[in-house]
Amino acid sequence: MTDPHETFHPRDTLSNTATTTLQTTAAGALLAGVQNTLRKQNVGAMGIITRSGGTIALFAGVGAAYQFTLDATSNLRQTDDCYSEALAGFMAGAAMGVPRRSLPFMLGAGAITSTVLTAYRYTSGLSGSGTVDDDNEVERREALRKIRRRPLSETIEELGEGRGIYAPGWEERRRQRLLEKYGVDVKAAQE
Repeated sequence: MTDPHETFHPRDTLSNTATTTLQTTAAGALLAGVQNTLRKQNVGAMGIITRSGGTIALFAGVGAAYQFTLDATSNLRQTDDCYSEALAGFMAGAAMGVPRRSLPFMLGAGAITSTVLTAYRYTSGLSGSGTVDDDNEVERREALRKIRRRPLSETIEELGEGRGIYAPGWEERRRQRLLEKYGVDVKAAQE
C-alpha cells in the first residue's frame, strides 16, 4: 500500500475521465471494426456503428465509470490506495454487466473486476514493489551477492572448464593438451 506520510495530490477528475473515455472509446471502435470485418455478411463501413455500436458504447461506459470513480474516491478520501481501485473496479465491472440486463451478472462482473484490479494494485502490478529509491540499495545487493557467491573450484567441479569458466593455470593445461594431441605448440605459434 502507499506510504502514510506521502502527501496526496488531488486529481482532475473530469479531465482524466474525458481522456480515459476517449481512449477506451477508440479501443472499442477498433474492436468494433474487427467484428465488422469478421462478419459473414457484408454490412458496409457503417456496420461499425450500426451493428457493433454497442461494443463502442460498452468500452466508453466502462472506461468512464472506472476513471471517474477512481479519481472521485481518491479525491474524497484524500488518499490513493487499493480501496479506491476496488470501488472503481466494481463500477467498471457493473458497467460491463449492464448490457446483459441481469442484476446477478452485473454484481458478479463488478465483484470479479474489483477483485482482479484490487489485487493488481495491492501487489504493485506484475513487477512487484518495483525499484527502491534507497541509498543503501547498492550495498544491500552487494551483500546479497557475497552471501550467495560460490567458490570457483565448486563451479568448475560441477560444470567443468570451458564456456567462459576457466580455473587458474588453464592456458598452460590447454597448451600442453594441444601439444600432446596435435603436436602444435600454441605459445610458439602466437609469437
